[in-house]
Amino acid sequence: MPRMKSPTRVFFVVAALVAVSCKSEQSPPPSVGGPGQPVQVNLPPGHPGQPQVPPGMPQPPPQIPAPPDLAVPPADAIKKPSGLVMKVLQPGTGKTKPEDHDIVSVQFTGWTKDGKMFATSTGRPRPATFPVGKIFPGWSEALKEMVQGEKRRLWIPQNLAFSGRPGAPQGDLVIDSEIVDLKPGPKPVPAPPDVKAAPSDAEKSKSGLASKVVAKGKGAKKPTASSQVEVHYTGWTTDGRMFDSSVVRGTPARFSLSGVIAGWTEGLQLMVEGEKRRFWIPVDLAYKGQPGKPAGMLVFDVELLKILDSAPAPVFTPPTGGPPPGPAQVPPGHPPLPRPVAPPR
Repeated sequence: MPRMKSPTRVFFVVAALVAVSCKSEQSPPPSVGGPGQPVQVNLPPGHPGQPQVPPGMPQPPPQIPAPPDLAVPPADAIKKPSGLVMKVLQPGTGKTKPEDHDIVSVQFTGWTKDGKMFATSTGRPRPATFPVGKIFPGWSEALKEMVQGEKRRLWIPQNLAFSGRPGAPQGDLVIDSEIVDLKPGPKPVPAPPDVKAAPSDAEKSKSGLASKVVAKGKGAKKPTASSQVEVHYTGWTTDGRMFDSSVVRGTPARFSLSGVIAGWTEGLQLMVEGEKRRFWIPVDLAYKGQPGKPAGMLVFDVELLKILDSAPAPVFTPPTGGPPPGPAQVPPGHPPLPRPVAPPR
């Protein structure tokens, strides 16, 4: 969704391996023995040259050997049209399969195809906990076919994992995943009936932005390109998938119109306080194909709550797919779950 232009913002991953280590711009540099950084040495335990973990510091995760079928899935594995391959290692006891908005707690271990373990939740106080829709596509697809208590081995092709993203595990991945808990997440806002394309009565600007007033506002004052504003919004891709919503989080977003995607900067200047408007924002005025961001034309319902020009500069309350209330745990080495950020440029 739209975000502030900050060099330290956390990118979603938008399609991200929750289970594994995609480094975000906010991630600290790797440190020996730190969480998610397996220590690989060929010295016996206790040897003077063996790295020592100071008392009270987290112990490095155990090195778990790769499974014997790492390189080639067995003949009885489940093959999906997407390229994902799975095998049930342990049947589950649950009845419900999670959806994108649901929160799962997962025990996992992941390996690259050369047999190197890149991350594991084994030996840590808690399993990894995250919304199913906030991880990379291959893992998300697999989890949505599982129930609580079930364990599967996943062979995930690179295009459904990190797609060559620098700093992330490269190539095809193999992940053993067990859902140990499943909680319903906040329900997404249903997409409007005209999400696929702007209707004929929508206003269209020279830039390609289309919009339509959903609810009239009050007054005549409109924000400028540098105004601070407070809004509620929900965003969808044209296939009807909600990717972000301040309405679901229950907290309005505050930001400067100079620091958001071009479609928001232009569109909000058309509005007055109290107005609610639907925008169809072409890709060139949205994320411009940035990896990990919602792709293509985006549709937003935006309600302009306040123009804050006369108020002290507000602390931005991010709007981008943040987890529901409560601490969400992510796997070692994985970037923090995306913080809401204002509509990005």
